[in-house]
Amino acid sequence: MESKKYLILNSFITMLAPMIWGTTYWVTTVMLPPESPLTTSVLRALPAGILLLLLVRQFPRGIWWGRIFLLGALNIGIFFYCLFVAAYRLPGGIAAILMAIQPIIVLALSYIMFKQPIRFMQILAGVIGIISIFLLVWHPVTSLDPIGILAGIAGAVSMACGIVLTKHWGMPPGVNLLGSTGWQLVFGGVILLPIALFSEGIPHVLSGMNIAGFLYLSLIGGLLAYVIWFRGIQRLPAVSISFIAFGSPLTATLLGIILLDESFSLAQIIGILGVTIAIVLAQKTSVSASKKLV
Repeated sequence: MESKKYLILNSFITMLAPMIWGTTYWVTTVMLPPESPLTTSVLRALPAGILLLLLVRQFPRGIWWGRIFLLGALNIGIFFYCLFVAAYRLPGGIAAILMAIQPIIVLALSYIMFKQPIRFMQILAGVIGIISIFLLVWHPVTSLDPIGILAGIAGAVSMACGIVLTKHWGMPPGVNLLGSTGWQLVFGGVILLPIALFSEGIPHVLSGMNIAGFLYLSLIGGLLAYVIWFRGIQRLPAVSISFIAFGSPLTATLLGIILLDESFSLAQIIGILGVTIAIVLAQKTSVSASKKLV
């Protein structure tokens, strides 16, 4: 019973991270300067990471420098870059649909790398999740950019690898959750910084609204959300975490309907219900698996 309550409680806490990330679309649309996605990503990651490191002043040792750099690249740097390439090259929500395959990739990686069994209910939850995300964000399209498709798939693979390796490696010796999160944010931001400067340059004039938006994305969307996310990875099965990420497009869709007066269709209602079912199904499967291990 304690194990079940533990998993449920940590699932709800961890869900806060993708819900916060789901507000990014609204904040970007309303508060930030146009056409600066990579600059936004850098400002979301790098200042938050530096702040955390100034607070904890902890350093990885030995092999962990390479490991934490790789985790920062997979979880933040490469993932953000692929996400925005896909978003710019693909119409509608195709990027979100491609990203929705990452729970299936997590299942495959967990089995290949660590021999963790794949359960039918997990596959079912993944299929329901992909179809539901499709219903949430799909718009009719005439053509698809192959580079955008590859970027979307690469982003899903990057996120999946980041989840699995973060879960497998755990925390660096002598570095706590805040320190590990801070280093990953810093390395992810450093990877993106030269790309952002080359492609977008330095923002010259920022309004008070722009500054408020960047502060929100850095302190809430970056620092707070990633501390919650990496905490969840330490406490929940990797597969559970991958399904909880569905909360981001779900939140973005609901905020678009509520705050941006976007259309609300029957397909989206079904999609919202389907995403919820997929998340709950994945968590229930994890609870059942944990009981068998006790």
